[in-house]
Amino acid sequence: MNIDPFYLIVDSAAWIERLAPLGVRVVQLRVKNLDEAALRAEIGKAKALCARYKCQLIINDFWRLAIEEGCDFIHLGQEDLQAADLTRIRAAGLRLGLSTHDHLELETALAARPDYIALGPIYPTILKQMKWAPQGLERIGEWKRRIAPTPLVAIGGLNPDRLEGVFGAGADSAAVVTDITLNADPEARTREWIEKTDQWR
Repeated sequence: MNIDPFYLIVDSAAWIERLAPLGVRVVQLRVKNLDEAALRAEIGKAKALCARYKCQLIINDFWRLAIEEGCDFIHLGQEDLQAADLTRIRAAGLRLGLSTHDHLELETALAARPDYIALGPIYPTILKQMKWAPQGLERIGEWKRRIAPTPLVAIGGLNPDRLEGVFGAGADSAAVVTDITLNADPEARTREWIEKTDQWR
């Protein structure tokens, strides 16, 4: 599969409503701490917005709800992968992205035959506490050699100034959270990301 080089991750449909109209082509909805009814409503809003703006929606973690709500793409971390029913996920026609942070996780991910593999954190990140050291650009090249032709998504500490190195090392897509959501002007920063990634589109 082809995946857009700009991979936005947000925690609400409100962010999608703000940023998808700017030309975002793929967005992951990563929601925490909502009850099932609120989460289902959030997924429904995000799905409608992404359909309107021709943006690929990827649901983080909640694969059962993604199936029930008619979504077509999920992303799982390693712990979620262990608990997920891959047979049911594939039978529902969902595409699958998986997180990896070390060689053992990469082997586990490859066995699941995902549609893309994410590697992180590439650089230090403020998003959450990580038990893994920053992977660096060389690891991107190593991962890409191992997984090709499966697309590789780089994540962790990325900003527009680091994109040349990330894509030069072999990444197919660059995922971003806080560089946009904590920016003083998220819309302007999103436009900058779209413009900077255009050469790899």
